[in-house]
Amino acid sequence: MPYHTKQTIKTKKLKMPKPLNKPSKKLNKLQVEYMKKHSKEHSAEHNKEMRRLMKLGYCIEQSHKLAMKKVGS
Repeated sequence: MPYHTKQTIKTKKLKMPKPLNKPSKKLNKLQVEYMKKHSKEHSAEHNKEMRRLMKLGYCIEQSHKLAMKKVGS
């Protein structure tokens, strides 16, 4: 390889779907109840990411799938 080319590590960029809901400052009642049960099975980092995504307007299923790809369990 020529000296002027660099090998870089490619990072995965998540392909973000469109949110189904409008962004909000708080989680709704259904989301709060769901997160109480869900938080026992997953890490604090995963739950924090899910809450952030749900506040941006993503539904529970979308936010879980994206959090699993980004953070893991």
